[in-house]
Amino acid sequence: MFFASDNGAPVPQPIMEALLRANAGAVLSYGADAPMARLRAQIREIFEAPQAEVHLVTTGTAANALSLALYTPPYGAVLCHRHAHIAEDECGAPEFFAGGAKLHLIDGAHGKITPAGLEAALGTLGGSVHSVQPACLSLTNVTEAGTVYTVDEITALAAMAKAKGLPTHLDGARFANALATSNASPADMTWRAGVDVLSLGGTKNGLLAAEAVVLFDAAKSWELELRRKRAGHLTSKMRYVAAQMEAWFDGGRWLTMAAHANAMAAKLADGLAAIDGAELLHPVQANIAFATLPEAAHARAKAAGAVYYNMGGGLCRLVTAWNTTEADVDALLAAFRG
Repeated sequence: MFFASDNGAPVPQPIMEALLRANAGAVLSYGADAPMARLRAQIREIFEAPQAEVHLVTTGTAANALSLALYTPPYGAVLCHRHAHIAEDECGAPEFFAGGAKLHLIDGAHGKITPAGLEAALGTLGGSVHSVQPACLSLTNVTEAGTVYTVDEITALAAMAKAKGLPTHLDGARFANALATSNASPADMTWRAGVDVLSLGGTKNGLLAAEAVVLFDAAKSWELELRRKRAGHLTSKMRYVAAQMEAWFDGGRWLTMAAHANAMAAKLADGLAAIDGAELLHPVQANIAFATLPEAAHARAKAAGAVYYNMGGGLCRLVTAWNTTEADVDALLAAFRG
């Protein structure tokens, strides 16, 4: 009963087999290899963006920090939700990579920025040499609360940013889960909605260590190349990163795995709603559930071997993954119920 994080899930066999295939012989390094060329073409086709440039890294923090540094000068501010991953879980990496830029935090229910919240934030920045200047909007989909922005919501917020001359970054650590929930196309949820750069996460959805910075503004590609190298995130044996993601996309595997994780979270949420004393804090729209339960329920679950984050005061975070089974969910719910 492992519900601590989708980061803790194993790698599916087809991904491991792709790595073994990529291990045959010697190839050119630093991305000048056939798997990288195929992956670039694959992403361009999936996103309906023939102009897109693709740069691989091995961590989501690197993808986010490099993407934001690309658009944010040292005197600039990245507008993001107060509980965004870049604000709470990246140890200042976005500020560091941008040379000292500031994160301007925006409140919003269930992990989402609203147009009213963004408008208020934009009204407090810039206009004076004494303040940081608004530089970039960063949205997260799936949010840290486990909710999902719709295409219309992203479009509205990106349009407000564009009206002020700001690009939009999308932290897509769980982008596949957002797509699986909304049934939106990758293009509709990104560049058609006004997104300039996407941090496309694979590690939380079955990959060993593979994230992609997808640039819809190809003119920024060379600068990203240089920033990635200078930051120490240009992997020499890139074929092993590319091969993972290529196999992940093949046959829609990335969406199938994400949809399964989402379905297990929905089953979990339904079960929690039926337990006396349990309460869900946010709508469960992807593969994350936040809930409060009596301490006795937590004690029973831990005694039964459940692994998840107990955040104190009865609050816990439960995360499902591509390999979570119905039996896992049933066992956890049974332990909670007692």
